[in-house]
Parts: sequence; C-alpha cells; structure tokens
Amino acid sequence: MKWYRIPVADINNPFVTKIKAGNQTICVVGYNGDIFAVSAMCPHQGFDLSKGWCENGKIICPLHGNSFDLQTGKGSGEFLKTYAVKKDGGTAYVGVRSIWEDITKLFNK
Repeated sequence: MKWYRIPVADINNPFVTKIKAGNQTICVVGYNGDIFAVSAMCPHQGFDLSKGWCENGKIICPLHGNSFDLQTGKGSGEFLKTYAVKKDGGTAYVGVRSIWEDITKLFNK
C-alpha cells in the first residue's frame, strides 16, 4: 500500500476535501475527531461528493441527498469504496492499494 499525505491545514477541525492519490480521486472527511476516506464520485449519478457535507457519520451527496456511511461506504443499495487512513502527529495519510494488492486480497479471503 502506498500512503499519500492529506493536504489540510488542521486535521483536528472538521473538513471535506478532494485529493488525488495515485490514480484515485478520493473524498477525505474530518468528522468528530476522526478522518475518513471514500471514493469522491457518487455511484448514483457521478457527482463530486467533496461538494457535500457530513451528517450523523455520513457523507451526503449534494445532488440528490443520498447518504453513505463514512466507515463502511454503505448507502441505500449502493456502496462507496473506502480507503485506509493513518495519522502521524499533525499529518494524516490515505492508503491506496495497487490493483495487484486488490487482486491478491480477493483470492486470499
């Protein structure tokens, strides 16, 4: 897994932002003292979730109001890909697996 720095000024304050990590576009959310990373594109109509907001532990799509759990990516019948996040001091990182790591994980279940 390759780790990419999340470029926010203060990881301890709430935020919603979009980053590019490798070949992935990721919506990163600071919410209730934790940091979450999910796919930046809503699976319903492809809208940018980083333009949305957080409510009750969910990212809300500003286009149609569909919500997705920040921890699991689960929505109502649809899912977002989730990404690993780690903190090191005042800096946070998002982890992106290569396609080969994803394939290996599928076959090693």
